[in-house]
Amino acid sequence: MNPFGGTLGVEMFWLWFWDAYLARSAAWAVGPADAGDADELARIHGQAFARGWSVEEMEQLLHDRAVTACVLRREGRDKAYGFALSRVAEDEAEVLSIAVAEARRGSGGGAALLGRHLGRLASQGVRRVVLEVDEDNASALALYGRFGFVQVGRRRAYYARQDGRRGTAKVMALELP
Repeated sequence: MNPFGGTLGVEMFWLWFWDAYLARSAAWAVGPADAGDADELARIHGQAFARGWSVEEMEQLLHDRAVTACVLRREGRDKAYGFALSRVAEDEAEVLSIAVAEARRGSGGGAALLGRHLGRLASQGVRRVVLEVDEDNASALALYGRFGFVQVGRRRAYYARQDGRRGTAKVMALELP
């Protein structure tokens, strides 16, 4: 179904897909992230992963011209509640990290963030997106599945865990229209 008639552009497809199927709350806004967001993004990353990235690491990524960065905010607010970072090489992107603040998980922010981030990648000519996700992260796996990501591989002992064990990553890919 194409509500716009004619050929649906890739970016418009993802915006429409998000609006039609994934919106849980109209209160989320997603836009480009910049170096001024580094402190908040590092804090969110530290909540989400056993080894969080430092502010300096986040600033380096945000200054990298090959990295596409999006930030999740509440409509009309400056505070960051999530982010997505991908490195683009030709027509492929690797999601480096995507995270939502602990207190905001389950509120539709992750879907809003991923939908808009994929739209930005598509508008840059990306045709394939790959990512790694901990095989025990059921909510992330469900989100990626709703967007059409499929498993293409596994990486054993890829993730450091809080208890010192290592977690297996599922490698997933999505072909963009």
